[in-house]
Amino acid sequence: MEQSDDISERESTILDSINEGVFTVDADWRITSFNRAAERITGVKRAQALGSPCSEVFRADICEKNCPLRRTLSQGKPILNAMAHIVNQQGRRIPIRIATALLRNRDGSIAGGVETFQDLTQIEQLQKELQARYRFEDIIGRSSVMQQLFDLLPQIADSTSTVLIEGASGTGKELFARALHNLSPRRLKPFVAVNCAALPDTLLESELFGFKAGAFTDAKRDKPGRFALAQGGTIFLDEIGDISPAMQVRLLRVLQERVIEPLGGVKPVPVDVRVITATNKNLQEQVRSGTFREDLFYRIRVVRLELPGLVRRREDIPLLVEHMITRFNHLQGKDIAGISDEVLACLMQHDYPGNVRELENIIEQAFVLCRGGRIEVGHLPPELRPKPGETAAAVDQPLRLDRVEKLSVSEALRRHDGNRRNAAAELGINVSTLYRKIRALQIEPPRQDGRGRRR
Repeated sequence: MEQSDDISERESTILDSINEGVFTVDADWRITSFNRAAERITGVKRAQALGSPCSEVFRADICEKNCPLRRTLSQGKPILNAMAHIVNQQGRRIPIRIATALLRNRDGSIAGGVETFQDLTQIEQLQKELQARYRFEDIIGRSSVMQQLFDLLPQIADSTSTVLIEGASGTGKELFARALHNLSPRRLKPFVAVNCAALPDTLLESELFGFKAGAFTDAKRDKPGRFALAQGGTIFLDEIGDISPAMQVRLLRVLQERVIEPLGGVKPVPVDVRVITATNKNLQEQVRSGTFREDLFYRIRVVRLELPGLVRRREDIPLLVEHMITRFNHLQGKDIAGISDEVLACLMQHDYPGNVRELENIIEQAFVLCRGGRIEVGHLPPELRPKPGETAAAVDQPLRLDRVEKLSVSEALRRHDGNRRNAAAELGINVSTLYRKIRALQIEPPRQDGRGRRR
């Protein structure tokens, strides 16, 4: 008997030395052990917890519908990395990570279940601080190229100049347009967005400038156009490179004279609107080919912003993924913990022709397939998974910070054909620092040195 008591006391001492909360339940769901960390996290004293139903002590938001311990006892399988929130004795909501397993007697029969849980409050706070530091309006980015854009936005927002935002599809052109409006003196007035490629020319004209009653058969009453609706605010003309030559003439007059003429109208109507345009096409090439008016091009390109594709800002991928997981958890009522190192490695290697929008679609699909815990490689689209029998070196080991940095430096050197000065400027570091990183990270620079000579 004394030996049994010694063992029990030793086990209790071991449990109390663990930093994670641990409790066990019997077949009737009553708590049979409750360690010191569990007391600290929940605020419930051990004497109060022992013998109580676990749902009364361990008040988690998943207890009723998706209890991990209940799943373990019914299915006989352990649960790892389940996410939940509990409400402690002080009424504070605490994020936790849960793992569960069966509790067996010495003869192997099931005596109940054991659950460990980790307080993620500090981790969650650090994640929020990191996002706040690298978040501008709704735009996420910590790469040097994004930080440079963040520095420019307040200055551009303060002006009244027309802005042209260039970037491939999925780079967030409308987000930048909204950020410019929200930072500007016009922020209390309307922001009106129009996709110029979504409407045929005749409809686009009436949509932009409005019409008077009787202008055509179905025009029963006056309808204001988007320019009139944006009065005092900002109008965002997306896919400006797709408008017809006739519409280019009409738009040029608006920009030159700051007046619009509704269809069926007899006199110009003054408008006070800031114009922001965007395109995923090369307008300079269109000007050279004669499909886009040169005078309009220079009217809309007073200030130019070029948005980088995701392949040029790979170091932003972990932050973007974290942001998307938080958002999808909220939208779908899930508690996905994050992604595995193997998934991060796969995501970092992909080239993203669809840019941030493609990454968002990948994470959303993974959310559909992942029931809990972390997103694993099997939840990714087939084209992102390693082929059978093949394992990329990047997938064999966790993607550490130095590997992300190596990838970032290598990509910058490649984009600038090996020019160290230009690559350093893009990365926001001194040339001497870049040389040290090349040596420390064992980067093989491109054969070109960026000045037309081979190394």
